[in-house]
Amino acid sequence: MSESGVVPKKMRKVEGAGPVGDTDESSRDFDPETQKSLEEIDACQNEIDALNEKASEEILKVEQKYNKLRKPFFEKRNELIKKIPNFWVTAFVNHPQISAVLDEEEEECLHFLTKLEVEEFEDIKSGYRIKFFFDENPYFENDVLIKEFHLGSSGDPASQSTPIKWKEGMDLTKKQKERQSQMKNNRKRPHEHPRTFFSWFTDHGDASADDIAEVIKDDMWPNPLQYFLVPDIEVEENGLEGEDEESEEEEVDDSIVVVEEEGEGDDDDEDGEGEDVEDEEAYEEGDDDGGEGDE
Repeated sequence: MSESGVVPKKMRKVEGAGPVGDTDESSRDFDPETQKSLEEIDACQNEIDALNEKASEEILKVEQKYNKLRKPFFEKRNELIKKIPNFWVTAFVNHPQISAVLDEEEEECLHFLTKLEVEEFEDIKSGYRIKFFFDENPYFENDVLIKEFHLGSSGDPASQSTPIKWKEGMDLTKKQKERQSQMKNNRKRPHEHPRTFFSWFTDHGDASADDIAEVIKDDMWPNPLQYFLVPDIEVEENGLEGEDEESEEEEVDDSIVVVEEEGEGDDDDEDGEGEDVEDEEAYEEGDDDGGEGDE
């Protein structure tokens, strides 16, 4: 230990410990043995990264292959879904994240949604598009609305969507803004404007954080049937829960009745004891009177 009481550094800065030309004073110091181990680890990591990149390319090829194999089944499924009234709006309403952005008028509008398609680009990493097909409806002129996600010129995710040709007085995004404005005026503190389905559709602010699009692509589209059938499952579960609750209530009621009967019995016993005491006192008084009479 030095005279000052400070432990001298055991690690000394070695050239090459950091990036080439790195003269940052904050760079860590390593002894030669540690430095050699770190360089070997770095070489191993480079090999791992190269394999990961190769694996990504192979996985991409597999995904492309199976996307083509799945396509005819998706098309067949859509044809079958057309036979079921209100299939897509029911699935949307039953999905916890999608239903959270649906207001009442939008839900009515989605009753005219007849088909949904998610189409990934040939190069899957470059993007995808979501297509909404509609019957003739009182809200807009379009029969297809498309929202597309792709890599922009900067290399960052970007999005674009079909301009909605709203019919006169039926612009749901405008109506929502008017309602929000009224609510804001009625509140002392301004609140963040809640998203709605069509405001999501027309919003292109941050495509990399579009959770609704991801949910539709990765959850709703692969298996919409599970969300269409949610009510039936819940009804069955609620029915079973209701039966359990009823049986529990009956048990509780029975126990209450028993307690009441026991209580009443106790009262009767107490009353009976009281009457016996009174009879005994009357009897004793009678004896006393009789004794006095004899005297």
